[in-house]
Amino acid sequence: MNEALKELLDLLDLEQIELDIFRGRSPEERIQRVFGGQVAAQALVAAGRTVPEGRDVHSLHAYFIRPGDPAIPIVYNVERVRDGRSFTTRRVVAVQHGKAIFTMSASFHIFEEGVHHQAAVMPQVAAPETLPTFQSRMLELVGDDSDWKDWLSRPRPVDARYVSPLTWEAYKDPSLRTAENNVWFRYDAELPDDRLLHVVLAAYASDYTLVDTVLLAHGLAWGASNVTGASLDHAMWFHRPFRADDWLLYAQESPWSGGARGLARGQMFTPSGELAVSVVQECMIRVAKS
Repeated sequence: MNEALKELLDLLDLEQIELDIFRGRSPEERIQRVFGGQVAAQALVAAGRTVPEGRDVHSLHAYFIRPGDPAIPIVYNVERVRDGRSFTTRRVVAVQHGKAIFTMSASFHIFEEGVHHQAAVMPQVAAPETLPTFQSRMLELVGDDSDWKDWLSRPRPVDARYVSPLTWEAYKDPSLRTAENNVWFRYDAELPDDRLLHVVLAAYASDYTLVDTVLLAHGLAWGASNVTGASLDHAMWFHRPFRADDWLLYAQESPWSGGARGLARGQMFTPSGELAVSVVQECMIRVAKS
Protein backbone atom coordinates (compact mmCIF):
# COMPACT_ATOMS: atom_id res chain seq x y z
CA MET A 1 0.00 0.00 0.00
CA ASN A 2 1.55 3.31 -1.05
CA GLU A 3 1.86 6.26 1.31
CA ALA A 4 -0.86 8.28 -0.45
CA LEU A 5 -3.45 5.55 0.15
CA LYS A 6 -2.33 5.14 3.76
CA GLU A 7 -2.75 8.89 4.23
CA LEU A 8 -6.23 8.82 2.66
CA LEU A 9 -7.39 5.97 4.90
CA ASP A 10 -6.06 7.92 7.88
CA LEU A 11 -7.97 11.04 6.76
CA LEU A 12 -11.16 8.98 6.61
CA ASP A 13 -10.72 7.76 10.19
CA LEU A 14 -12.51 10.74 11.71
CA GLU A 15 -12.11 11.82 15.30
CA GLN A 16 -15.37 11.77 17.28
CA ILE A 17 -15.44 14.84 19.53
CA GLU A 18 -19.03 14.60 20.79
CA LEU A 19 -22.20 12.62 20.10
CA ASP A 20 -22.84 12.99 16.33
CA ILE A 21 -19.98 15.49 15.94
CA PHE A 22 -16.78 14.46 14.14
CA ARG A 23 -13.57 16.19 13.10
CA GLY A 24 -11.52 15.56 9.97
CA ARG A 25 -8.33 17.01 8.58
CA SER A 26 -6.84 17.54 5.13
CA PRO A 27 -3.54 16.40 3.60
CA GLU A 28 -0.49 18.53 4.33
CA GLU A 29 -0.15 19.91 0.82
CA ARG A 30 0.11 23.43 -0.57
CA ILE A 31 -3.31 23.61 -2.16
CA GLN A 32 -5.78 26.47 -2.21
CA ARG A 33 -8.86 24.52 -1.18
CA VAL A 34 -9.95 21.12 0.04
CA PHE A 35 -10.67 18.51 -2.64
CA GLY A 36 -14.44 18.08 -2.90
CA GLY A 37 -14.24 14.29 -2.99
CA GLN A 38 -12.48 14.35 0.37
CA VAL A 39 -15.26 16.38 2.03
CA ALA A 40 -17.97 14.14 0.56
CA ALA A 41 -16.14 10.99 1.67
CA GLN A 42 -15.53 12.27 5.20
CA ALA A 43 -19.16 13.41 5.52
CA LEU A 44 -20.32 9.96 4.47
CA VAL A 45 -18.04 8.37 7.08
CA ALA A 46 -19.54 10.65 9.73
CA ALA A 47 -23.09 9.75 8.70
CA GLY A 48 -22.30 6.04 8.53
CA ARG A 49 -20.95 5.97 12.08
CA THR A 50 -24.39 6.96 13.42
CA VAL A 51 -26.37 4.32 11.48
CA PRO A 52 -27.50 0.95 12.91
CA GLU A 53 -25.62 -2.11 11.67
CA GLY A 54 -26.97 -3.89 8.62
CA ARG A 55 -27.98 -0.73 6.73
CA ASP A 56 -25.97 0.22 3.65
CA VAL A 57 -25.96 3.67 2.08
CA HIS A 58 -27.96 3.70 -1.15
CA SER A 59 -27.91 7.41 -2.03
CA LEU A 60 -26.44 10.78 -1.17
CA HIS A 61 -27.22 14.31 -2.29
CA ALA A 62 -24.72 17.06 -1.53
CA TYR A 63 -23.99 20.74 -2.09
CA PHE A 64 -20.56 22.37 -2.08
CA ILE A 65 -21.25 25.76 -0.50
CA ARG A 66 -17.86 27.35 0.20
CA PRO A 67 -14.24 26.41 -0.59
CA GLY A 68 -12.70 24.34 2.19
CA ASP A 69 -9.60 25.63 3.98
CA PRO A 70 -6.95 22.84 4.02
CA ALA A 71 -5.06 24.53 6.87
CA ILE A 72 -7.66 23.84 9.57
CA PRO A 73 -9.83 20.83 10.55
CA ILE A 74 -13.37 20.34 9.26
CA VAL A 75 -16.14 19.69 11.79
CA TYR A 76 -18.96 17.39 10.66
CA ASN A 77 -22.29 17.73 12.47
CA VAL A 78 -24.66 14.81 11.90
CA GLU A 79 -28.43 15.17 12.29
CA ARG A 80 -30.38 11.95 12.84
CA VAL A 81 -33.33 12.82 10.65
CA ARG A 82 -35.09 9.44 10.78
CA ASP A 83 -34.59 5.83 11.81
CA GLY A 84 -37.35 3.79 10.19
CA ARG A 85 -37.92 0.05 10.05
CA SER A 86 -36.00 -0.29 6.78
CA PHE A 87 -34.58 3.16 5.94
CA THR A 88 -32.33 5.55 7.87
CA THR A 89 -31.81 9.19 6.90
CA ARG A 90 -28.95 11.42 7.98
CA ARG A 91 -28.06 15.04 7.26
CA VAL A 92 -24.45 16.22 7.60
CA VAL A 93 -23.15 19.80 7.69
CA ALA A 94 -19.42 20.41 7.33
CA VAL A 95 -18.25 23.56 9.12
CA GLN A 96 -15.11 25.71 9.02
CA HIS A 97 -14.58 29.20 10.45
CA GLY A 98 -18.09 28.98 11.90
CA LYS A 99 -19.73 28.63 8.47
CA ALA A 100 -21.12 25.70 6.50
CA ILE A 101 -18.89 24.70 3.58
CA PHE A 102 -20.80 21.54 2.56
CA THR A 103 -24.13 19.85 3.26
CA MET A 104 -25.18 16.29 2.51
CA SER A 105 -28.26 14.12 2.96
CA ALA A 106 -27.67 10.37 2.88
CA SER A 107 -30.10 7.47 3.02
CA PHE A 108 -29.33 3.96 4.27
CA HIS A 109 -31.39 0.80 3.69
CA ILE A 110 -31.50 -2.76 4.95
CA PHE A 111 -31.12 -5.45 2.29
CA GLU A 112 -34.45 -6.53 0.77
CA GLU A 113 -35.28 -8.92 -2.06
CA GLY A 114 -37.00 -7.25 -5.04
CA VAL A 115 -37.41 -7.05 -8.80
CA HIS A 116 -34.24 -6.45 -10.75
CA HIS A 117 -33.25 -5.14 -14.16
CA GLN A 118 -30.30 -3.29 -15.69
CA ALA A 119 -30.81 -1.34 -18.89
CA ALA A 120 -27.38 0.33 -18.73
CA VAL A 121 -24.71 -1.38 -20.83
CA MET A 122 -21.03 -1.00 -20.02
CA PRO A 123 -19.10 0.57 -22.92
CA GLN A 124 -16.80 -1.80 -24.79
CA VAL A 125 -13.38 -0.33 -24.07
CA ALA A 126 -9.78 -1.45 -23.71
CA ALA A 127 -8.89 -3.37 -20.54
CA PRO A 128 -7.19 -1.26 -17.85
CA GLU A 129 -4.07 -3.41 -17.84
CA THR A 130 -3.44 -2.43 -21.47
CA LEU A 131 -3.58 1.32 -20.78
CA PRO A 132 -0.82 3.62 -19.50
CA THR A 133 -1.18 5.37 -16.16
CA PHE A 134 -2.43 8.93 -15.96
CA GLN A 135 0.99 10.09 -14.78
CA SER A 136 2.87 8.56 -17.72
CA ARG A 137 0.51 10.13 -20.27
CA MET A 138 0.75 13.54 -18.63
CA LEU A 139 4.54 13.39 -18.45
CA GLU A 140 4.65 13.03 -22.23
CA LEU A 141 2.53 16.17 -22.56
CA VAL A 142 4.23 18.51 -20.09
CA GLY A 143 7.76 17.89 -21.34
CA ASP A 144 10.42 19.62 -19.24
CA ASP A 145 8.05 21.62 -17.01
CA SER A 146 9.56 20.99 -13.57
CA ASP A 147 6.45 22.08 -11.62
CA TRP A 148 4.27 19.59 -13.46
CA LYS A 149 6.90 16.87 -13.13
CA ASP A 150 7.10 17.43 -9.38
CA TRP A 151 3.31 17.22 -9.05
CA LEU A 152 3.09 14.10 -11.21
CA SER A 153 5.86 12.34 -9.31
CA ARG A 154 3.87 12.30 -6.06
CA PRO A 155 2.16 8.99 -5.19
CA ARG A 156 -1.62 8.93 -5.56
CA PRO A 157 -4.20 6.82 -3.73
CA VAL A 158 -6.12 6.08 -6.94
CA ASP A 159 -4.72 4.34 -10.02
CA ALA A 160 -6.56 5.94 -12.97
CA ARG A 161 -6.29 4.66 -16.56
CA TYR A 162 -7.95 6.90 -19.16
CA VAL A 163 -9.63 5.29 -22.16
CA SER A 164 -10.66 8.73 -23.44
CA PRO A 165 -8.39 11.66 -24.28
CA LEU A 166 -6.98 13.70 -21.42
CA THR A 167 -8.11 17.33 -21.25
CA TRP A 168 -4.57 18.43 -22.10
CA GLU A 169 -4.56 16.20 -25.18
CA ALA A 170 -7.85 17.72 -26.36
CA TYR A 171 -6.47 21.20 -25.63
CA LYS A 172 -3.56 20.54 -27.98
CA ASP A 173 -5.63 18.68 -30.62
CA PRO A 174 -9.21 19.97 -31.22
CA SER A 175 -10.11 16.77 -33.08
CA LEU A 176 -10.01 14.93 -29.73
CA ARG A 177 -12.76 17.01 -28.13
CA THR A 178 -15.63 14.85 -26.90
CA ALA A 179 -18.45 15.00 -24.36
CA GLU A 180 -17.71 11.41 -23.24
CA ASN A 181 -15.02 10.37 -20.78
CA ASN A 182 -14.27 6.74 -19.87
CA VAL A 183 -11.81 6.11 -17.04
CA TRP A 184 -10.85 2.91 -15.23
CA PHE A 185 -9.87 3.37 -11.59
CA ARG A 186 -9.02 1.31 -8.52
CA TYR A 187 -7.24 1.61 -5.20
CA ASP A 188 -4.10 -0.44 -5.73
CA ALA A 189 -3.97 -2.36 -2.43
CA GLU A 190 -6.08 -5.02 -0.76
CA LEU A 191 -8.63 -3.24 1.43
CA PRO A 192 -10.66 -4.50 4.42
CA ASP A 193 -14.05 -6.13 3.85
CA ASP A 194 -15.87 -3.01 5.03
CA ARG A 195 -18.73 -2.18 2.66
CA LEU A 196 -19.02 1.42 3.83
CA LEU A 197 -15.29 1.95 3.24
CA HIS A 198 -15.56 0.82 -0.40
CA VAL A 199 -18.55 3.13 -0.94
CA VAL A 200 -16.71 6.04 0.71
CA LEU A 201 -13.66 5.47 -1.50
CA ALA A 202 -15.88 5.44 -4.61
CA ALA A 203 -17.38 8.75 -3.44
CA TYR A 204 -13.87 10.17 -3.07
CA ALA A 205 -12.83 9.08 -6.58
CA SER A 206 -16.11 10.13 -8.18
CA ASP A 207 -15.16 13.82 -7.97
CA TYR A 208 -11.84 13.46 -9.79
CA THR A 209 -12.98 13.52 -13.40
CA LEU A 210 -16.55 14.84 -13.68
CA VAL A 211 -15.54 18.48 -14.18
CA ASP A 212 -12.91 17.26 -16.66
CA THR A 213 -15.72 15.67 -18.68
CA VAL A 214 -17.23 19.14 -19.22
CA LEU A 215 -13.82 20.64 -20.03
CA LEU A 216 -13.08 17.85 -22.50
CA ALA A 217 -16.04 18.86 -24.67
CA HIS A 218 -14.54 22.32 -25.16
CA GLY A 219 -10.81 21.58 -25.36
CA LEU A 220 -10.19 23.29 -22.01
CA ALA A 221 -7.54 22.14 -19.53
CA TRP A 222 -6.48 23.11 -16.04
CA GLY A 223 -3.45 25.38 -16.11
CA ALA A 224 -3.67 25.96 -19.85
CA SER A 225 -6.94 27.73 -20.70
CA ASN A 226 -7.50 30.49 -18.12
CA VAL A 227 -10.21 28.24 -16.76
CA THR A 228 -11.47 27.99 -13.19
CA GLY A 229 -14.02 25.51 -11.98
CA ALA A 230 -15.57 23.91 -8.95
CA SER A 231 -18.14 21.29 -8.04
CA LEU A 232 -21.51 22.79 -7.11
CA ASP A 233 -23.56 19.75 -6.20
CA HIS A 234 -23.12 15.99 -6.26
CA ALA A 235 -25.54 13.08 -6.16
CA MET A 236 -24.77 9.35 -6.03
CA TRP A 237 -26.84 6.17 -6.00
CA PHE A 238 -25.24 2.89 -4.93
CA HIS A 239 -26.94 -0.06 -6.60
CA ARG A 240 -24.99 -3.13 -5.49
CA PRO A 241 -21.97 -4.12 -3.41
CA PHE A 242 -18.60 -3.63 -5.11
CA ARG A 243 -14.93 -3.40 -4.22
CA ALA A 244 -12.90 -0.22 -4.69
CA ASP A 245 -9.69 -2.29 -4.81
CA ASP A 246 -10.93 -3.91 -8.03
CA TRP A 247 -11.18 -2.05 -11.32
CA LEU A 248 -14.30 0.05 -11.91
CA LEU A 249 -15.07 1.65 -15.28
CA TYR A 250 -16.30 5.20 -14.75
CA ALA A 251 -18.30 5.98 -17.91
CA GLN A 252 -19.05 9.71 -17.94
CA GLU A 253 -20.76 12.17 -20.26
CA SER A 254 -21.61 15.86 -20.26
CA PRO A 255 -25.06 16.43 -21.80
CA TRP A 256 -25.04 20.24 -21.35
CA SER A 257 -23.06 23.32 -20.40
CA GLY A 258 -23.94 27.01 -20.36
CA GLY A 259 -24.25 30.06 -18.16
CA ALA A 260 -20.89 29.31 -16.48
CA ARG A 261 -22.20 25.90 -15.41
CA GLY A 262 -21.90 22.37 -16.75
CA LEU A 263 -23.64 19.07 -16.07
CA ALA A 264 -21.87 15.71 -15.99
CA ARG A 265 -23.24 12.21 -15.44
CA GLY A 266 -21.38 9.02 -14.64
CA GLN A 267 -21.92 5.29 -14.23
CA MET A 268 -19.48 2.96 -12.49
CA PHE A 269 -19.40 -0.61 -13.80
CA THR A 270 -17.69 -3.66 -12.35
CA PRO A 271 -15.35 -5.55 -14.73
CA SER A 272 -18.18 -8.03 -15.39
CA GLY A 273 -20.47 -5.21 -16.59
CA GLU A 274 -22.70 -4.83 -13.53
CA LEU A 275 -23.84 -1.27 -12.84
CA ALA A 276 -22.63 -0.45 -9.32
CA VAL A 277 -22.98 3.34 -8.95
CA SER A 278 -24.72 6.23 -10.72
CA VAL A 279 -23.46 9.82 -10.33
CA VAL A 280 -24.67 13.28 -11.39
CA GLN A 281 -22.84 16.55 -10.77
CA GLU A 282 -23.27 20.19 -11.71
CA CYS A 283 -20.13 22.29 -11.77
CA MET A 284 -19.08 25.90 -12.27
CA ILE A 285 -16.92 26.61 -15.31
CA ARG A 286 -15.49 30.07 -15.94
CA VAL A 287 -13.05 31.03 -18.70
CA ALA A 288 -11.23 34.33 -18.25
CA LYS A 289 -10.76 36.52 -21.29
CA SER A 290 -7.12 36.64 -22.37
